[in-house]
Amino acid sequence: MAKIKQVHIYRAVSPLSKPIADSTHQIPEIGFLVAEIELDNGITGQGYLLSFHYSPNAIAGAMRDIKNFVVGYNVEDTGKVIKDYEIEMEYFGITGLQKWALATINVAMWDAWAKTLDQPIWKLFGKTCDRVPVYGSGGWISYSDEELLEEVLAYQKRGFTSVKIKVGSPAMERDLNRLRKVREAAGPHLRIMMDANQGMNVSNSIKLATLAAQYDIHWFEEPVGHTDFDGYQLLRQKTGIALAMGEREYDVEALKALIARNALDLWQPDIIRLGGVEAWRASALLANAYNLPVLPHYYKDYDVPLLCTVPNAYGSESFDWIDNIIDNPMHIDNGFAYPREESGWGFSFKKEYLTEI
Repeated sequence: MAKIKQVHIYRAVSPLSKPIADSTHQIPEIGFLVAEIELDNGITGQGYLLSFHYSPNAIAGAMRDIKNFVVGYNVEDTGKVIKDYEIEMEYFGITGLQKWALATINVAMWDAWAKTLDQPIWKLFGKTCDRVPVYGSGGWISYSDEELLEEVLAYQKRGFTSVKIKVGSPAMERDLNRLRKVREAAGPHLRIMMDANQGMNVSNSIKLATLAAQYDIHWFEEPVGHTDFDGYQLLRQKTGIALAMGEREYDVEALKALIARNALDLWQPDIIRLGGVEAWRASALLANAYNLPVLPHYYKDYDVPLLCTVPNAYGSESFDWIDNIIDNPMHIDNGFAYPREESGWGFSFKKEYLTEI
């Protein structure tokens, strides 16, 4: 099998970049880091992470640290690279920035490996379904009411049947007013979800969930801090609202804690934070053992093909942020995304949008 010859690290910025905000963060731009590995047979594979503007020197440094480490490994040695690099980076910990870098390389290795086999990623695991429901994500707190409704109605016009709205405004009345306007504008059949990005306390989360019930909220994402397991349990017991979380996790300890409390309805793994393809699939199968569906965070271009290989796929989050800077945007039709038939992940970033770092 082919060996990794070299690795290049690039930065890219979405053409859709503009300042946005949720309940806890101001985000001035939508930026990414892209790892491209080249094999000694000439095949290349890519993986990317959503970096925004955070700690640019630190995450770029983590990416530079791993790029030389993986040179010489066989492309199929994804598990060995994980094991070896976790030992190598143990001094500063195996979570955080270094896991992001490891996962991005892992995703790129899977891309190159599948290309070497001339197969799409999903075919390496076997397919359990042919398409995955997607929901339109956004609804940023920084939006005006007009911008919010424009985004929601645009998703609906494209055939999306579900949208997610940010909540956790300083004044709860604003959250409720935004939810009301979306419901009135979109009608009774659109599924509306709300996401507080950990920006609320338990008592306000209970109050919001209770008051928002009149707008038929489908589920509530990250209402409180991701380690407040008892808070999740209390909120679910008091309101009955379906709860979703998982995007902040670097392992499955939170998943196990919430399962033990019967305090979770949807598991939302982030493929980069968890550490790559193997960790994503392991978490999905653990969730399935407890009848929890999987609804991953952000990376639809990786999540959709992987969701098609597990028995508990619920859906995928959809942003358009990279669609204009890759060569093969994912096909989405009437609220469903379809895994690509091309080998690997089935897409690459356009060179003109990449700046090597």
